[in-house]
Amino acid sequence: MMGLVTYVKESYNELTNFVTWPTWAEAQKLTVTVAVFSVIFALIIYGIDTVFSTAITNYFEWIKTT
Repeated sequence: MMGLVTYVKESYNELTNFVTWPTWAEAQKLTVTVAVFSVIFALIIYGIDTVFSTAITNYFEWIKTT
């Protein structure tokens, strides 16, 4: 149990004294950047999924008719 208490104390010390936190403006800029790239990535994945879904559907329709 003492190991857990020591871990928490050392973690708190590390976070308060040795971590360089971004400024509020920098955090906002980085958040917007992550959000934009997440949306772009989601749209790319959606497009790829739509293309493959259509291709597979057309392939099985072609097999069914032949």
